Amino acid sequence: MKYGKGPNFNMTVSRDDFLPTANLAALRCRAELLKVIRRVFDDAGYFEVETPILSADIVVDAWLEPFVADFLPSPHQWFQPGQPRYLQTSPEFAMKRLLAAGATAIYQLGKVFRNGEIGQRHNPEFTMVEWYRVGDDHLAQMQFTETLVRAVFAAADEFGASSPRGRNNSAKSTSAPRFPRLYQATDQMELVVSHEWDSRRANLAHRVASPDGFERLTYDDAFEKHAACRVLTCDMPQLAAIAEARGLVPPPGLASDDRDGWLNWLLAELVEPNLGRDRPTFLYNYPASQAALARTTSPDGGPAVAERFELYIDGVELCNGYHELTDPSILRQRIVEQSALRSAAGLRPLPAESRLLHAMESGLPASSGNALGVDRLIMLALGATELSDVIAFPFDRA
Repeated sequence: MKYGKGPNFNMTVSRDDFLPTANLAALRCRAELLKVIRRVFDDAGYFEVETPILSADIVVDAWLEPFVADFLPSPHQWFQPGQPRYLQTSPEFAMKRLLAAGATAIYQLGKVFRNGEIGQRHNPEFTMVEWYRVGDDHLAQMQFTETLVRAVFAAADEFGASSPRGRNNSAKSTSAPRFPRLYQATDQMELVVSHEWDSRRANLAHRVASPDGFERLTYDDAFEKHAACRVLTCDMPQLAAIAEARGLVPPPGLASDDRDGWLNWLLAELVEPNLGRDRPTFLYNYPASQAALARTTSPDGGPAVAERFELYIDGVELCNGYHELTDPSILRQRIVEQSALRSAAGLRPLPAESRLLHAMESGLPASSGNALGVDRLIMLALGATELSDVIAFPFDRA
């Protein structure tokens, strides 16, 4: 059987539209990797929780657009406006309420939703693992994230080891492979695709397992390394000069006074494509203006930075971690700022009040957390190149 491939954003129906875009061997390996993820958390003393996917609360972020559903007290009132409920872009708010209630180390593995995000490495509905531990800072969470990612890649490498071209296929091998074979091709086309995956998987697995560990670069150091400039203290004319000197033309719609927008654009153009190429790279100490729900600090008396990090492998962003903000007054101010940005961009207003604010007012313990895209992690670990290779039914087939 040949499996359907590739996104169809026009939502037309074809004869094979019922088929998954991922082959069944890949889905079996995905199931095994989900077990590995849970095992790493369980062994580290976390316990798994479930919080509402549909909620009256929602993370207020200028760049994250939620799906909105109407709750109808009576289904006969379908023609009247209902009570808005939001499909969660992250379980963050509810999980922090559990921290305020006394939980100390929790994780959640499940679905989240982000409207308008679709493409080769984006799906509006995707699987995320998010976790929090009381007492850790963002640096400690970077180390745990490295442990988790290494475990997933090591397990995926064993899938390759049990393939026709892998280590366990040698005449000397007598033990059964621990994990299912990824390369169970049902025709010649799938065999070729699988061998391409095999090469990428082995290459990435080697880099992830580097004895030097994951690279750690501050935001400014990354710009200096890959673009020969530092940007944290730059004003708008200086950022524009950096772009002009490198022949970059700002995209339509990027306002001349949108400093964070310019920083994000320069990061995407000059830095991100180079991250995680030799070995995985943690990027941390972001501009303070991009703190979201992270704390800020001024290391060594320098410019203020956000105590947050992201991890890149082969130029692909995998996660976003914070040393968590605990001050409700600062959170209220940031919600006001994010709401103003949404309003200026013509986006839907989101609720300013939330149960998380009430939880923080009652006392949120010092903690750190991280949110990691599981589909992207599995895609890279198996050597695939598109999310549709590791998701049964992406958005256009859902």
